[in-house]
Amino acid sequence: MSFTLEPYDAATSEVWIVCRTCGTQFPTSDRQVVTTCHICDDPRQFVPPSGQSFTTHKEVAATHRNEFIPYGPDPRLTSIVTRPKFGIGQRAILLRTPGGNILWDCVTLLDEATVARISSLGGLAAIVISHPHYYSTHVQWARAFSCPVYVSSEDASWATMPSAHRRLLAGTETEVVPGSGVRAVKLGGHFPGSLVALFEGRLLIADTIVTTPAGLGRWEVDGNGVARARPPGLNSFTFQWSIPNMIPLGVDELARMWGVLRGYEFRSTHGAFLGFDVEDEGVKGRVLESMRIQTRFMGWSDHPLMGMQV
Repeated sequence: MSFTLEPYDAATSEVWIVCRTCGTQFPTSDRQVVTTCHICDDPRQFVPPSGQSFTTHKEVAATHRNEFIPYGPDPRLTSIVTRPKFGIGQRAILLRTPGGNILWDCVTLLDEATVARISSLGGLAAIVISHPHYYSTHVQWARAFSCPVYVSSEDASWATMPSAHRRLLAGTETEVVPGSGVRAVKLGGHFPGSLVALFEGRLLIADTIVTTPAGLGRWEVDGNGVARARPPGLNSFTFQWSIPNMIPLGVDELARMWGVLRGYEFRSTHGAFLGFDVEDEGVKGRVLESMRIQTRFMGWSDHPLMGMQV
């Protein structure tokens, strides 16, 4: 290890306060010290109509559990989802790689059953967090599994506590664990340092690229079982500065993101939530097509992005 390991103190961290809306943990049990969540106060997030409220990890663990769901087409990917839904409701994805297990994104709940389950599978070689909305309890995860946790250098200021386990990604592409085949790629957009991860043709996109209902829809057959083509003009993805507040990214930012992504090949995408998986050899083209649709409807039909090719 190139850093000093920090002890995992579950008894202390279980009483630290956690934002109910986004699941971010703050290193204090004193609710007079932290009265609001800086992540939810940001224009990309929100405070619900009921107002800002906090809980603790201990309270969450008493009423919730983590479910491990292998991905059918590729059992090397396992979704970890908290039931019932807590916070934003995102999944973490456990990647079984030749270089060790890597956790993509994070959920707040880290109970004894979760630690035991992952430990039985070989523990974690590293954690990679796509963006600050999913920082949750990532320091506790890194301490529990004695591994580094990677975040973009541009977004590190959103973290709620310092940690020697946190490593900052400065470059556009990083193989976080040598020999794993997992590359963290910085696309930006949603946050300046928003990441995707590429693992043997599978692109883990979180909210950096948002999967739409039309992207998940199946049009192979009609209601009578007759084969048909996917209707033209449908998007598969959207690109948002704020997902819950529906604020789209600008066209120049889309073009910059495509300038990075066009250099990579992938045959599937795996979004932030369970079931947000698209298996399609042509999915890269669908990303570009979706960018063009968003560009056109924002009034930029003559933008250079409209002429770009896969």
